[in-house]
Amino acid sequence: MKKVAALILAILITVSCIGFAAAEGDITLDVIICQYGNNTTNWFTGTGINGKSFVQLFEEANPGVKLNLEVVSWNDVYTEVSTRISNGNAPDILNIDTFADYATEGLLLPVKDYCPEALYNDFFPSFIAQSVIDDTVWAVPDLASARAMYYNTDIFTEVGIEVPTTWAELEDACLAIKDFYNGEVYPWGLDMTTDEGQAAFSYYAWNNNGGFVDDSGNWALNSDANVEAVKFAVGLYQNGYTNPRPATQTRYDLQDMFGAGKLAMVITTNQLPTYLKEKNYTVNFGTAALPHNEGAASGATGVMDRVMAFKDDAYPDQAARNEAIGKFLTFFYSPEMYTGWVSMEGFLPAVSSAVSFLVAADPSFEAWLSVLDSCKFYPTAKAEWIDVKQGVINVEQNALLGGDVKALLDELQAKVAK
Repeated sequence: MKKVAALILAILITVSCIGFAAAEGDITLDVIICQYGNNTTNWFTGTGINGKSFVQLFEEANPGVKLNLEVVSWNDVYTEVSTRISNGNAPDILNIDTFADYATEGLLLPVKDYCPEALYNDFFPSFIAQSVIDDTVWAVPDLASARAMYYNTDIFTEVGIEVPTTWAELEDACLAIKDFYNGEVYPWGLDMTTDEGQAAFSYYAWNNNGGFVDDSGNWALNSDANVEAVKFAVGLYQNGYTNPRPATQTRYDLQDMFGAGKLAMVITTNQLPTYLKEKNYTVNFGTAALPHNEGAASGATGVMDRVMAFKDDAYPDQAARNEAIGKFLTFFYSPEMYTGWVSMEGFLPAVSSAVSFLVAADPSFEAWLSVLDSCKFYPTAKAEWIDVKQGVINVEQNALLGGDVKALLDELQAKVAK
């Protein structure tokens, strides 16, 4: 990332001098950005970009457009946005993960109303497709992350095992690690918390030819493949192969265990190397595709967040407001600016123009970008997604306590498919 940062800092002066034609009079855009890490606030509103903030650089480059930008934690953002909507004070621009409820309630502007065509064509089509309802695009991707399996290479060498590619091989590897270390090292990381439980469901369902929906896009939560997948994941816990508290130990807890050499394998995002470095862990690790059931295709889990614009029917000049929103997007996604943002927080880009910048400075990005081609995404365009997301977490947590997986998934399917 140092090479990326050096490249970006060398050309930021040029970026800050780029100007656009300003609308008559000042326009102030209210913007909510989610807190992705320790650097987010400083980058957007502090001194994180060569002594300046994103807001400062944007306003210098776009006279006549002001930003009232607030960084909000993921824990608070849903409540914050709901309160603002209830009070008739929705933000002009919102960065968040979900969008379907806002779109179906008629609160959002179609992307075509404000996103310049050149920028729109720069987004990866598979990402854009995740924000379509009734043939209308309602949001653009902010950034992406992909999930892979990380393994402790020293542990694998010491135990004398190969990296597992199938579920059967994973069970064999877990047993070998458990026996070798006699409980001092957890073989497998399992996160079924309210933070990442939906991700856990996808790891096992998608690698068993299952998933949230069927080929027609209909909910298929209680499919035989999903029942088998959840039973397999819970079975790893029941056999003593995982961390002791999957319902409360988050991805960050697992990453700390992994960094400390107490966890042999963990599924997590491409941000793990950055996380380990910032926490001063020195573990040696490798990456691999997620293990899959015999006969099933291996699939990566992709996660992306979004940027969307809310309607403001009371604004006197809609065209000028839409143009100002477009300027925000154009500046944010410019390669020099955007690559600084995604590399700083260890994410993957959602626009093709950023690829050459990132790969040139850090060739390791190329492997992750190829992973994105095989990614599957949560069905967030479906209005029931919020209920499904919490529902599969509840299923997993009840299954950890001994609940019947099929009965639990049957109940969830009946709830969301009625």
